Parts: sequence; C-alpha cells; structure tokens
Amino acid sequence: MSVLYEPLGDGRFRPAEATRGPWDPAAQHGGAPAALLGGLIERAEPGAGMRVVRTTVELVRPVPVAAELRAEVEIERPGKRVQLVAARLFDGDRLVVRALALRLRRDASGAVAAMGEGATPPAAPDEAREAIFPYDESGEPMFNTHGVEVRYARGDWERGPAFAWIALRDEVVAGEAPSGLQRALAAADFGNGVSSLLDWNEFAFINPDLTVYLEREPVGRWIGLDARTRIGDDGTAVAESVLFDERGRVGRAVQALIVQPLA
Repeated sequence: MSVLYEPLGDGRFRPAEATRGPWDPAAQHGGAPAALLGGLIERAEPGAGMRVVRTTVELVRPVPVAAELRAEVEIERPGKRVQLVAARLFDGDRLVVRALALRLRRDASGAVAAMGEGATPPAAPDEAREAIFPYDESGEPMFNTHGVEVRYARGDWERGPAFAWIALRDEVVAGEAPSGLQRALAAADFGNGVSSLLDWNEFAFINPDLTVYLEREPVGRWIGLDARTRIGDDGTAVAESVLFDERGRVGRAVQALIVQPLA
C-alpha cells in the first residue's frame, strides 16, 4: 500500500510510484491526479454547504511520476446556490491536468424524498473476484495494483462490458482520509480498462478526459463500475460507466478515448 501524494506545502505535492499508469512507466494513471484535484476542489471555500455534482477532468499532458507538482484552485463562479470551482496541476510551468467542478447548494429545507430509478450491483465486493491484470509484468508499483484494489463482479479484463469494484488502498494525500468524491474519481478513470474491447498488447485506448456526475455522495470504501466501451471507425471511442457504492447507484462517468495500435 502507498499514500499517493506527499504534501510539501504551498500547494506542492510529491507523487508516489503507486500513481503510475499502464501506458507509460514515467506517467501517472489519470485516476490519481483526478482524486488529488477533487479533494482540493472540495476544500475550496469550506463551510459553504455545497456538494460537488459534476467534475470534468482534462488530462492535458502526461503527468510525470518523478516530479514535484504544483496545484492551484479558484472559484470561477461564486454563488450561494451554484458554484464553478477550477483546479489545475502543473509540472513546473507546464499545465498537465485541469478540472472544473459544478457545486450545488445543499438545502434540507427544500429537500424531497429520494426519487428515481433504483439499481443494485450484481454482487457485493466481498463476493467478487480479485482482478488479474494482463499487462502487469514489470513488477513496478502501479496505480491498478498498489494504488487501488480491483474486484470483478461480472466480466474480466479480457474484453467487453464488465462490473468491477474498485477501492483506494490508502490515502490520496498523506494525513487526509479520502472523501467519497475522491474515491469516485479514482475509480471512474478505470472505465475504459474495465470494459476494454481490444488486446492490451496490441492497442492503446487512452482517455484524455473524464467527466463524473454524482447523484449523491458515495458512502464506504468501494466504488462499483458497470462499464462498457463503444469504438467508432475513426480511431475514437467512448467509455461509459454507471457508478455504485454498496447501497446502490450513485452516478455516471464518461471518458473519450483515443484508439491506436501500439508501435
């Protein structure tokens, strides 16, 4: 297990090797910086009584594993009922990730009983199978093995739609318990891998973005992804995931994908 980021003060963070992604040993998995920025967004203007409903993360450049990173956060649209909060991550002066979150006011006085389509996962995390990854041969720490735990309730890594439970193994930032939003962002970036349609040894299917909508705050350690990928005939694709916690459905995630043969 490994804490993903060590805080260095003044908005600076040192990544752990457990942030490493599957496509480049020098670059992080998108779920790690997404979770980092999600936590920073939540802490902007604390006590405002707002909940993050939508987060869009754009992976502008590969996020290096072996580099000190700097984060910036600002409220782009202030408001008592609706806010937009932006967060950015830099490698030196180079922007590598940016996120924009929509926060809405919590208002118990105007609340109604929960309504909508009910949904339940096919199996609980303790009934699911531990994932075996097709590309993990280096033995180096990686996000999919050292940053999170993955269990399959339906399907597997071999190809096609699947349902997987994903849980952070440790803290995102040292000394801070992960929030439901951070857990959801870390897990949601696995949608394209969970539901891959292509051979990992022959193709890359990399997502430059991630958008997550949360209907309510996730509860507990595990986030479930009911994921599927659809590939077009022009080298692009979209991966969609319905998100769950152990109580039921909590939201939805979407990723755009670049599909290309491996050299």
